[in-house]
Amino acid sequence: MKRGSPTLEGFQTIFRQPWLGLAEIAWRWSFGAAVVAALAFALREYLATLPVAAGEMLLLRTGQPALMLQAIARIFQGSAPRATAAFVVLTLSLTVGWIVLASLGRAATLKALLEHFRGSVLPVSSSQALTSLLALNALRAATMLAATAGLLGAALLAASASSPADSTPGLAVLIFWMLCMLTGLACSMLNWYLSLAAVFAVKDRTSTIGALAAAIDLCRARPGSLAAPATWFGLAHTIVFVVASSAAAFPLGFAEALPGGMVFGGLLLVTLLYFAAVDFLYIGRLASYVFMIEQPEPLPPETSLLPEPAN
Repeated sequence: MKRGSPTLEGFQTIFRQPWLGLAEIAWRWSFGAAVVAALAFALREYLATLPVAAGEMLLLRTGQPALMLQAIARIFQGSAPRATAAFVVLTLSLTVGWIVLASLGRAATLKALLEHFRGSVLPVSSSQALTSLLALNALRAATMLAATAGLLGAALLAASASSPADSTPGLAVLIFWMLCMLTGLACSMLNWYLSLAAVFAVKDRTSTIGALAAAIDLCRARPGSLAAPATWFGLAHTIVFVVASSAAAFPLGFAEALPGGMVFGGLLLVTLLYFAAVDFLYIGRLASYVFMIEQPEPLPPETSLLPEPAN
């Protein structure tokens, strides 16, 4: 394979092989649609189980905010255990579904990227590679769960720093945001590392431990080469976010003159275009890592390895 810039190869792959980005969008958005449908169905079924008496209906029809809030409090009284049970079941089901779908989707995209850079068709992914991807994605899900628990812990710790007797809201907010930043940084680094290990799981068809070890070796051997694509694609992601934020302000500026449906449709379109661009950038960054791993490590000049001639 000819030598080249992994970052440049990643950006070129987005334009040369756009179907890879579309494939990434297909499996990610399919899961997103399933999540929305499951949440809507669960909410509908939960609301159907709430008893509404004639007196509560009368309070709701009064139009008085205080009476309506009192009726709503009565309707939802005692329903917290059902809501909690439904949330736990839904979260576990969606997590398992994401692990399976993400493993199948990543196996397909990585196989296509390896074939693109090698110029040859690879055999069908083995069960070992799929098993490793399942384990890696399960670790990613556990990382997100730990990050969520960390955010809850940050909120509790920040709340304990400010008591009614000695109220210091500024200190509580500072502690909360600092802990959130540290939690988010640790979660993003672990997620990036597990995503990198997935490349070795498909490329070498190795075990989960072997893929993690190979990712560690690459981080130790070529930290600068890994940092370059992450930096440039991160910068591109930031630019896309700024552009999308500016575009979202356009329909909001006409919120008073346009119907609510048109404003919501404009925001939804901008959001979908933003997520589509992010998925394409993710495939480009992944292509950079695959190209880097497939590319041999540059050797030192031969002249430095030969002994100096005797005078």
